[in-house]
Amino acid sequence: MEANKENKTLYISQWQGMVNAKCPRCRVGNVFSGPTYGFKIQKMNEVCPHCNLKFEREPGYFYVSMFVSYAMNVAEMISVSVAAYVFGLKLEYDNLWYFVAILFGTTVLFSPFNYRYSRIALLYWLSPGLNYEPERSIKQKK
Repeated sequence: MEANKENKTLYISQWQGMVNAKCPRCRVGNVFSGPTYGFKIQKMNEVCPHCNLKFEREPGYFYVSMFVSYAMNVAEMISVSVAAYVFGLKLEYDNLWYFVAILFGTTVLFSPFNYRYSRIALLYWLSPGLNYEPERSIKQKK
């Protein structure tokens, strides 16, 4: 329903907002200013470009995302280790360095993903009082 023909209300689901790294309050503005993988360093916006939400709720707020990133990294390492074992790499002393190389490569490969989505998970799921406000996702036609 549109209350006014000049306004267009967008509804973006929580899952879609998280996958696309959108602001948790309006789900329109980008949390990061660049892509997940690329040659530039990932830069997080200080405020939402759409609703002006300050992402760092208090000083040191994103230290908690290190723990979220750690949990993601452990889950990835266990998954890759099980997959390597299932696909034929036996857990023996001779194959130990293969496992180390695979786990190190997985950690390096997924580090940009973990950096981004640990912060997104913190904003969406672990921040009390930070809820979706559909009225903030209204775009004004100019």
